[in-house]
Amino acid sequence: MLRPGVIGKDGRTTAIIQSLRASARVSDVVNLSAWKDQSTAEAKREVIEKASAERPDFVVIGPEEPLAEGIVDDLARMGIPSVGPTRDLAQLEASKSFTRELLRKHGIQGNPRHRVFRSFSPKIEEWLSELGEFVVKPDGLTGGKGVRVSGDHLRTIDDGLRYCQELLDAGRPIVVEERLDGEEFSLQSLSDGSSLVHMPVVQDHKRALEGDRGPNTGGMGSYSCADHRLPFLTAEDIRQAQLINERVADAIRTDAQAPYRGVLYGGFMATRDGIRLIEYNSRFGDPEALNVLPLMETDFATVCEAIVQGSLGRLAVRFKPLATVCKYLVPKGYPDNPVKGEVIELSKVLGRQTENLRVYTAAVEERDDMVFITGSRAVAVVGLAPTLDEAFAIAEEAASLVDGPVVFRHDIGSRALVEKRVDHMHAILADRHEAVR
Repeated sequence: MLRPGVIGKDGRTTAIIQSLRASARVSDVVNLSAWKDQSTAEAKREVIEKASAERPDFVVIGPEEPLAEGIVDDLARMGIPSVGPTRDLAQLEASKSFTRELLRKHGIQGNPRHRVFRSFSPKIEEWLSELGEFVVKPDGLTGGKGVRVSGDHLRTIDDGLRYCQELLDAGRPIVVEERLDGEEFSLQSLSDGSSLVHMPVVQDHKRALEGDRGPNTGGMGSYSCADHRLPFLTAEDIRQAQLINERVADAIRTDAQAPYRGVLYGGFMATRDGIRLIEYNSRFGDPEALNVLPLMETDFATVCEAIVQGSLGRLAVRFKPLATVCKYLVPKGYPDNPVKGEVIELSKVLGRQTENLRVYTAAVEERDDMVFITGSRAVAVVGLAPTLDEAFAIAEEAASLVDGPVVFRHDIGSRALVEKRVDHMHAILADRHEAVR
């Protein structure tokens, strides 16, 4: 029997815990730390003390901060392996310049045009003018909220210069790259350092409001399709993304002389010029993990064990041929001015859970038999079904059963929104064909 540990407190970590507990091989799951509302030193101390007492067989890390802070290295010194990369390898997410340079050095396709700046200079304005449409990214973890895009957040080159100056004055190097036009998707690959297992691709929705409007969030929901593709992607598109993940894993192993063990999660965009890499994450996505983990037919604890033992290549990892739709319920006012401390009622939706409906709690506190929202994404519902329309209907009905000051996006996973994405991709490819002619 196995006793795995986990770190984190969010919808993704709840999905990890539920998947581990579903294994007949798991006797107990130990939560070593929520890694929230405390300093890094306090969080590390909590993990080390509890891991020393509990001695889990391995640890699955949910969020990115513990990885960037080297918790995998700390646990390894205790003889406890982790599903997650070491601090050096977690730079793949923690440093955008590290990732861009890695792809450039090894000639890996997918890099957009970009430059890295560590101090303010006239070359920044020259580069912004040359690009015309651009993206400014702080070189570090920002919780998905530090990236600003011309046309959306930055109206002029002067706006872009001011934001670059603000970041550089704060001691943050920046990556300035071309703005891409296309459709985004996520590919999460499991890695034991030598072998990769690709999970079904997912499309996330960052915008807070219907119709992809409003501020960016941690993710309002996502969907995947029963054929493990997305309607706007070709088989070759997916293969290109898979190849990029494979070559990046090889490049890391070559440069670091160490195996990358955990989740290699690429955020990609299908463009008129092929697949481009937006960014890498070094852990499961949230919400994307909520789509793919319920699809995994292979025992998840056994998969994790194979990752830490370096034997993933000998394991056949399979996923159910089902569509999924995930919808996050968030406090009213999220993300800028969210309601906090209010009660939500989950009994109706929890009572509906089946193999076709999963419920994952996230930013909530449970006390006195009540559930209180704490200001971020509160609870996610995931519908699973043979078709996307059926999965959408399951998730939509489930989300409507949650009572309290929370809202969700009705359009995520809907036929209308998916067709809009397909039409967008068709228009982009038509422009490319016209340009070639």
